Amino acid sequence: MVRGKLILICQHGGEFETKDDGSMSYAGGEAHALDISPETGFDDLKYKLAEKCNLELKSLAIKYFLPGNRRTLITLSNEKDLKRMCDFHKDSVTADVFLTGKAGFVPVNHGMPAKRKKKATAARPATSKVAPSAGGLKDVTISIATPSDSVAGVNAALRSPSRAAKRTASRNIVDGLFEVSVADATDTDTIDMSASPADTVKKRRRTASWKRAANGLTIVTVDDNLEETEKTTPRKKVARKFNPIVVANNGDHQLGPVDVSVEKQVESWKNGITEGQDFRSVAEFRDALQKYAIAHRFGYKLRKNDTNRANAVCAVEGCPWRIHASWVPSASVFRVKMLHEPHTCGGESWKIATPAKNWLVNVIKDRLRDSPHHKPKEIATGLLRDFGLELNYAQVWRGIEDARQQLQGSYKDAYNQLPWYCEKIEKTNPGSFTKLVIGDDKRFQRLFLSFNAMIRGFQSGCRPLLFLEAIPLKSKYHEILLTATALDGDDGIFPVAFAVVDDENEDSWHWFLEQLRSAVSTSRSLTFVSDRDKGLMKHVLEIFENAHHGYSIYYLMDSFIQNLKGPFFGEGRASLPGCFLAAAKAVRPGGFRMYTEQIKRVSSSAYDWIMQNEPEYWANAFFKGEHFNHITLNIAEAYANWIEEARDLPIIPKVEVIRCKIMELMELRRTESSNWTMKLTPSKQEKLQEECVKARGLKVLFSSDTLFEVHDSSINVVDIVKQHCSCAMWKPTGLPCHHAIAVFNCTGRSVYDYCSKYYTAESFRIAFAESINPASTIAHPCGNEEDSEEDEDQIMPPSISRPVAAQQPKKIRRNKSQGIIRRSVCCTRCKGVGHNKVSCKVSL
Repeated sequence: MVRGKLILICQHGGEFETKDDGSMSYAGGEAHALDISPETGFDDLKYKLAEKCNLELKSLAIKYFLPGNRRTLITLSNEKDLKRMCDFHKDSVTADVFLTGKAGFVPVNHGMPAKRKKKATAARPATSKVAPSAGGLKDVTISIATPSDSVAGVNAALRSPSRAAKRTASRNIVDGLFEVSVADATDTDTIDMSASPADTVKKRRRTASWKRAANGLTIVTVDDNLEETEKTTPRKKVARKFNPIVVANNGDHQLGPVDVSVEKQVESWKNGITEGQDFRSVAEFRDALQKYAIAHRFGYKLRKNDTNRANAVCAVEGCPWRIHASWVPSASVFRVKMLHEPHTCGGESWKIATPAKNWLVNVIKDRLRDSPHHKPKEIATGLLRDFGLELNYAQVWRGIEDARQQLQGSYKDAYNQLPWYCEKIEKTNPGSFTKLVIGDDKRFQRLFLSFNAMIRGFQSGCRPLLFLEAIPLKSKYHEILLTATALDGDDGIFPVAFAVVDDENEDSWHWFLEQLRSAVSTSRSLTFVSDRDKGLMKHVLEIFENAHHGYSIYYLMDSFIQNLKGPFFGEGRASLPGCFLAAAKAVRPGGFRMYTEQIKRVSSSAYDWIMQNEPEYWANAFFKGEHFNHITLNIAEAYANWIEEARDLPIIPKVEVIRCKIMELMELRRTESSNWTMKLTPSKQEKLQEECVKARGLKVLFSSDTLFEVHDSSINVVDIVKQHCSCAMWKPTGLPCHHAIAVFNCTGRSVYDYCSKYYTAESFRIAFAESINPASTIAHPCGNEEDSEEDEDQIMPPSISRPVAAQQPKKIRRNKSQGIIRRSVCCTRCKGVGHNKVSCKVSL
C-alpha cells in the first residue's frame, strides 16, 4: 500500500451494466471516500461503511474488482479477504468497493469492534428534553447516570387530548430516548470479536423495548425478530405500532443493548407478564406468554385466540391457572386484564407442554444461522439443555424444515424459477449453454449448464481429455450432479459442464453427453474417462466421433483392492496395489507384462481380475487415447466438497454455489498465473527439471540432423521431428524424456520448443482468460400464490425415489450351520494352505 494507507471509494445505490466484451461498469448511486490502514479490522470496516452509507449492518455486502479486471466481482466477507484485497491493491492509492444492503443504519454498540468502543467518550450526567406536541404533551426530562450509578429517574407526565396526539408524542419520546441511550453510558462490556461461533452460540443480540408493567412502564429486552412477528398482525397495524409511553424510574434495567446467556435470558422471562401489562399486539402477547410458560415450566391451552382477545388455561384439567388479555381501543394496546397465578398441577402440565410453532421455528433459525448443518438430534439436545423442552425427533425435524424454508426459500417453489434462471444465465453470460427438461407430469427431470468461459477455456487451453463423474446432491429429492471435467496445464481440475438430473441411469447419461456435444463443438479427438462400472463407453463412442474412452484408474484401484482374495504368496498382499499402478503406468507392453507377472506370483486371482478388466482401456502400453492414468485422485472430490456446503439449500441456490465456486476457482488461477515467470506450469516445470538432471553425462551420437542415438544403460533412438524416443516416455507425457533433452543440449535447441503446448504458462492463462459473469439477481420476483397455482407452466419437484440398490451393498447373511468364513492362510515355506511358516511341519 502507498504510505501504508488505501483510500476506498465506496459506491452504493447504483446498478452494474455488462458491456459487450464482458466487462462491467457501475452507473448511478452515491460515492463516499474512506481510508483504511493495514491495522484496520474487517468488522470495524464493515461498521464504518454501514454507518457512512446508511445501510443496515446485517444485510451489508461488500464486493470489489481486481486491478485490471472489470469482469468478476470478488466478495469481501472476512479478515482474510480484506488482507487479500489490500495485497492486490498494494501499488494503488485508491480502490473501488461496491455496497449492497437494506437502507437504514442502526447503531448497535454490542456489534461494534473494540476499536470503536475505545473511541466512545466517557459517560456523564445528561439531560434531554422533548418538545411538546400539538396535543399538549408536557416536557419529558431524562437523566442518564454515570457507570457507577444506577439508571437515573426518568419522570414524565402525560395528558391524553387525542389518540393521534398520543401516537405523535410517543414517537418523539421513543426517538429521544434511543438517541440519548446510544451513548451507552452504563455499558462497560467488551465484545470479543475473535470468539468462535461455538463460543457465542448461546449469546443472542437484544434490543431495547418498552412495556407497561403493573407499577408503570419498564425497559425490557425482546428478541430481534419481534418486528417480524408484528407483521403477521392483520388488524390495525399502524395504530398498534406506536403506543403512548410513560417511562417510570426503575433501577433494575439498563439502557441500550446487552448480551445475555440463554440461562439469564430464560430467567428474565419469569417476570415477562404481569396483570395490567400492555403489549403492542396480540402477537407480542403470545410471544411473551410462550416465554413466560417456558421460564415457569408449565404448559397451557389457548381457549380464545384472535386479534381482539386471548384466553389461556393450564393444560391440566382442574388446575386454576388462567390468563385473559384483550385489545383496548381507547389506549390502542393489548392488555392483560386477569392473571390467576398459582398452579396446583404439580408440574404435570410441563410434561405434556409443546412450544408454539412460531417460537420454536425462530429458535431453530437462530441456531441454523450459527451452524447451518445442525442435525435434529443436536438441536433437540440444545432445546432440552437451554429451555427444558423435551421434543421428539419428528417435532424438531419439522421445525428445521420450516426454519430452513424461511431462511433459504421453499425447496418446492425453487423449481418454478428454473426457466427464469436459465434465461438469466444466458443473458448475463452470452455464449453459455443451458437446457431444462420437464416431464409430461410437469416434474423436473434435468438441467444442463455450461458457461461460455468454461467452453472457450477448454477449447483453447486444455488437453482434449474429459472426466465424467456423478455426485449425489444430498437433497430431499435425491438429485444427482453429472459433471464433465478437464485438466488444466498444471493438472488441476477445469470444470467444463455440469447437469442436475432426477436420477442417474443410461438415459440421463446419454442425454448429458448429447448436451455436452452441442455445447463443446470441437474438431479434436476427445478422450473420455469414467468409472468402468457405469458402462458409458457405448454412449461416448455413439455420440462423439473419433473419440476414445478409458477407465478411471481411481475406481479401478478401489475395485482391485476390494476384490483381492487369498491365498497370497511372495511379497504378500501389501505389494499388489503398487504393482497394479506400475503396470497401468508402464509405457511398453514388456513393462506391463513384467509387473503383471509379479502380481501373478503373489496372487493368481488378482492377475485374473486384471486380465478380465480390459487393460487396453486403462494401461498406457495399450491405450490409444490421451494419457490420463497418472491422475490417481478422485476428480469428484472437489464437487463433493462444494455440495457439502450447500446440501440443505434449494436447487437454484445450490447451483449458484457451484457456479460461484467455479467462478472463484477461475479467478484464483488467473491471479496466480499472472505472477509466473517460467514458461511451463509449476508441476510440469518441476518434472522437466528432473529429466534435465538425468540427461547430464549421456552420450549422444548423430545419425542425421533429426535422428540421434543416446547411450545410457541401454541404447535409445530419438527422432526430434516425430517427437519420439524408443524409451516411449516422450509422447505419453507430453514432455521430452532425458534422452531427448541430452540431444537438445548437444544441438543447442530449446527444450521448451518440444513440450506440449497445453503445459505452457501461456496456454494456462488462455484457459482461464474468460470470466463467469455473476447474475445480477438470484431471487425471482414471484407473483401471488393464486397466480402460481393457476400457472400451467408450474414445475413440480422430481418424484422422490430411493437410492439405487446397487449403491448400497447388501449384507450377506449366513446360517449358523455355515459357520464363520475365515481368510485362508498360506505358508510361505512350503506354499501349502491352512497354516503359516511358524506352524509348518513339512520336511523339505
